[in-house]
Amino acid sequence: METILIEATIYLAAAVFAVPIATRLGLGSVLGYLLAGIAIGPLVNLAGSDTEDIQHFAEFGVVMMLFLIGLELTPRKLWDMRDKLLGLGGLQIVLTMLAIMGFGLWLGYPWQTALAIGMIFSLSSTAIVLQTLNEKRLMQTPGGRASFSVLLTQDVAVIPMLAILPLLALSRPGRTPAPEAHGGAAGEAGGAAELAISFMQSLPAWAVTLSTVLAVVLIVLFGQYASRPLFQFVHMARLRELYTAFALLIVCLIAASMILVGLSPALGTFLAGVALANSEFRHQLESDLEPFKGLLLGLFFMTVGAGISFATLLSNPGGLIGATLAIMLIKGLILYGLAVLFRVQGRDRWLFTLGLAQAGEFGFVLVAFGLQQSVLPTVLAERALFVIALSMLLTPLFFIAYDLLSRRLADAGETPEADAIDDQQPIIIAGIGRFGQVVNRLVQMAGFRTIVLDNDLATIQLMRRFGFKGFFGDPTRPELLHAAGLAKAQVLVVALDDRAAAVRLVSYARRERPDLHIVARAHDRIHSYELRRAGANDVVREMFDSSLRAGRYVLENMGLSEAEAASMERFFYRKDREALRELADLWQPGVPVADNPAYIARSKELNAELEAALVASLDPGTPERDGPAKPAAEANEGEAPPEHETRRRAGRDGVS
Repeated sequence: METILIEATIYLAAAVFAVPIATRLGLGSVLGYLLAGIAIGPLVNLAGSDTEDIQHFAEFGVVMMLFLIGLELTPRKLWDMRDKLLGLGGLQIVLTMLAIMGFGLWLGYPWQTALAIGMIFSLSSTAIVLQTLNEKRLMQTPGGRASFSVLLTQDVAVIPMLAILPLLALSRPGRTPAPEAHGGAAGEAGGAAELAISFMQSLPAWAVTLSTVLAVVLIVLFGQYASRPLFQFVHMARLRELYTAFALLIVCLIAASMILVGLSPALGTFLAGVALANSEFRHQLESDLEPFKGLLLGLFFMTVGAGISFATLLSNPGGLIGATLAIMLIKGLILYGLAVLFRVQGRDRWLFTLGLAQAGEFGFVLVAFGLQQSVLPTVLAERALFVIALSMLLTPLFFIAYDLLSRRLADAGETPEADAIDDQQPIIIAGIGRFGQVVNRLVQMAGFRTIVLDNDLATIQLMRRFGFKGFFGDPTRPELLHAAGLAKAQVLVVALDDRAAAVRLVSYARRERPDLHIVARAHDRIHSYELRRAGANDVVREMFDSSLRAGRYVLENMGLSEAEAASMERFFYRKDREALRELADLWQPGVPVADNPAYIARSKELNAELEAALVASLDPGTPERDGPAKPAAEANEGEAPPEHETRRRAGRDGVS
């Protein structure tokens, strides 16, 4: 007990110190965990020689991660992704497996061993790649989505691989002891091999394969039919801790069942997650398990680092490093070729290639299972474990290389030529996202013609499919603006997502056309100040009106009448607009508002005045019940208030 506590303390302390530093330096949390593991393991030997219990906890992080991934993937979603899963993912596995198998045959291994090595190194690290993609906010990019499809295919492919491995056995004299784990290194492998029921070792190959298939079927049936009544039973207690206990019970039960038949617990929980994806308590399971998953994944990465054996590396540095780089190069070339084939463009192509070039945690599982089934010799299994761990250690460095490479890729080289504009209209709309689309539809329905410019080709193509005309190109380019009719336009609507680009466009249009009326979308108050100084006539904060309407609904449901809530909404709008105009004069470009004492002091005063005025407006005897009376010119200044009753006077400057 004391040993476990001491080792857990060392691991947690190393993570607390190393990960923030690595994140601060832009290295990412995964590399921080790996370096922390190396520091307490092979460098100063604080982790101790017996870290098996810590490794088991760490492996459970991978198990939970696969379960949570499965919860996000309904069977229908998997079916919708079938093209990428079978095409991109399937080709990656098959081509990589064959290429590395050929490499193994060239080195003189039997075809059964070479095929097993090919299967092992065709897989990538789901834990490291998904964690890094989420941290760098790359998951929704084309390269991130392609990487996820391949990783998902690999996770599913482990099922047939585990079923095939027993059929490749060179001999079955009895159980072969598993090699010492590298880096938590046998991942789930060591525990699975040691706890497998002995009778499984004596079964013929076909019986082992049948047991694998049967275990998978039972897990799916459990997720579909047995979990719902169990959850309803637990729900009767209405205790939060029991929900968490039940979520952990499901994961532990399935993981233990898979271990008993000699299979990967992470794979079993992934399948259970898919089976539970349509259940009504999916979100409850996710919220209960997410904190455990993050911490245990960090421990998993640390055990990978702690398990790196420098003695093994120094015994044959050239061979092990060379084998690691050769395998990553083979995988990288295949990945790059598939990215070209499936039209993954530009920097996304490099993200896909560099992000998936490593081996993965399921490789640990396959190595131990292959050794157990007499498919791999002991010496080869030990080297394979080290190569897997070393390739995982290099992966964060590959992501850093991607960051450097992506900065060097010129955006202009990744996009097609701008459209030739053959039309000019009195209203130019620059940017046709959610904001610009509403403006464009309203104006066109009122009978006015517009010309739409946007630098997102997919958005323009989608517009055309719905019958709206638009032109692809960068709206900030002067030649594109003049081709669209800037010299004769009456109104320019700036609705760009890029804050700096929006300011540049407003500034240029004001210089070229002092008489042009410019309506600009602002992301927040600071952006509205920038746009106003650049020359925009009307500045509209994108979330302001919707937030006011939501606030009005809250007031109505807290006891105010519709008329009272609407009055408060209009009053707040006028007061906020007055404050915004006053604070705009105190705002200093390039100086954070936190470093502007005059801005902060006046902002506090205005907030206090607004709060007092709002409270006073609720008193029926207060003259400012619907806000203080104002001259007509001032009342109409700025963006028209929500659901306004009066029409704006043309040409007045305003900010909302």
